[in-house]
Amino acid sequence: MPPTGLLDAPHAGPVVTGVTPGSAAAAAGVEIGDVIVSIDGRAPSDVLEYRWLVDEADPELEVLRGGIHHHVAVRKGSGEPLGVEVHSSVFDRVMTCDNHCEFCFIHQLPPDTRRSLHLKDDDYRLSFLYGNFTTLTRFTEMDLERVLTEGLSPLHVSLHTTDPLGRADMLRNRRGAVSLRWLRVLLDAGIEVHGQVVVCPGVNDGDVLVDTLTGVLDEYPTLQSICVVPLGVSRYNREPRMRPHTTAEAAAVLDCVHAAQADFLDTVGRRVVFAADEYYLLAGRPFPHPDTYEGFPMYEDGVGMASSFAVEFSGHETLRDRSGGFFASVDGAPAEGYRAPRTACGDTATTVHLRPRTGAPVSIITSTYGAGVLGPILTAEGYHDVEVIAVPNEFFGGTTSVTGLLTGSDIATVLAGRDRRRRYLLPDVCLSGGRFLDDTTPADLPVPVEVVATDGRALRSVLDGYRGG
Repeated sequence: MPPTGLLDAPHAGPVVTGVTPGSAAAAAGVEIGDVIVSIDGRAPSDVLEYRWLVDEADPELEVLRGGIHHHVAVRKGSGEPLGVEVHSSVFDRVMTCDNHCEFCFIHQLPPDTRRSLHLKDDDYRLSFLYGNFTTLTRFTEMDLERVLTEGLSPLHVSLHTTDPLGRADMLRNRRGAVSLRWLRVLLDAGIEVHGQVVVCPGVNDGDVLVDTLTGVLDEYPTLQSICVVPLGVSRYNREPRMRPHTTAEAAAVLDCVHAAQADFLDTVGRRVVFAADEYYLLAGRPFPHPDTYEGFPMYEDGVGMASSFAVEFSGHETLRDRSGGFFASVDGAPAEGYRAPRTACGDTATTVHLRPRTGAPVSIITSTYGAGVLGPILTAEGYHDVEVIAVPNEFFGGTTSVTGLLTGSDIATVLAGRDRRRRYLLPDVCLSGGRFLDDTTPADLPVPVEVVATDGRALRSVLDGYRGG
C-alpha cells in the first residue's frame, strides 16, 4: 500500500520533514517544510532518483520556502548522508492499477477508511521499495530500461495463473493475457523476481493451480520464489464468485504445493513455491519444518511466519533478514503504509508505558489466527501463565483473521472492562506510523498497552523480563 501523500499530483518534489542536527543539510540551512525542487538542476521523481542525486559530493539544491525559491549549496563528501527526511517515496504520480480483480482486498475495505488505503498501485518502484506486487499490465519499455539500468532488484509480480485467458479474466484486463512477457524479459536480464498466486476457490484452484505451477516450472524456472496465498474475503465483498476456502479445499491446495515443491527440487534444486501459513491453519495441518522454507523469502507475505516464530522463541537465532532491504537504508526515505517499519518497543509516540512490575500477569493481544499459532508455542515452552487474547476482526469481517489487520476499535471492544493491573502486549505489526488501520492509536484503548516487536526472540525476552528471569 503506497504512503499517505501519494495522491497529491503534479510533481512537486520531496517535502523536508526532518533535518538531522549537525548534518550537512543543517549546516547549509535546509529547513523543515522546504520543498526540494531540484538537485543539481534535476527534479527527482522518486526517492530512488533522489538517493542517487544526494549521494554526490556538494549537491546544489533549489528549494521552495514560503513561496520563494532559494538556492542552497550543501558541502559534503560523496556518499556522506545529506541528513534530510522527506515526506514520501514517490514525488510524481504513483502508477495506479487499472485491473479490476474480483479478489482485490482494497475493493473490500470499509467505505469510511482513510483515503490513502483505497489507492491501488501497480508501480514497479513500490514493488522494489516495499515488496508490493505488480501485475506488469502497466509496465513499459521505459520502465524496463530503468529497472535494468539501475538494477532495481528484487521485484514482486502477481501471477495468479499462467493461462493467458484465465489471467485476463481474473484481472478483468485484457492486457493481463500478455503482460507476463515482461516477466520473461526481467528474468532473462538477471532481475530477481518473487511471484504470488492468490487462490480463489472454483476459479484458479484445482487443475488450474496445478497447471499454473507446472507452467512456472516450464516457462519461468528462475523465479526466486512463489507464495500461494488464500483469497481474503471481508464482509464488504460484493463479488458473487469470491468465497472462503473450505477445509478440504485448503488441504487440496497444500497437496498441490507440496507436489510442486518436489518437482522443483528435482528440476532446479529448490522448492521455489510455498503455501501461506493460513492454509495450514485452515486445513488443520502442522506447519512444515523451518528448513523447508529455504530462508523464508516470502516471510512478509505470511509464508513461514509460524515456523520462524517458534524457532526464534525457543532461543535460536533469527532465521530471516530483518534489515528492511534497500528502503531501510535510503537516506531520507520514509516507509509508510501496510509495509512500514513497525513501531519499535519503547517508542513514546505509540507506547503507553507502565512501571516495570516483575511477576505481573501478562496478556498478549493477537488475532484469531495468531492465537492458533502462539497458544501452542507458549504451552510447549512452559508459559502456562501467559494469557493469549484472540481478537475477532469485526471491522473487516469475513475471513479476515491476521494480526496485521487488527484495528483499535476491535481491540478496544475485547479489552473493555479488563484488569488494568495486567500487562497487555500489543504486536507492533498492528501499527503503521503509530496508528491502527481505523486511525485510532494505542492511547485510545481502555487499558494501557505496551508495543512489542513481532518476532519470537523479542517476545520471549519481554516475557522473561516480566518473570524476573
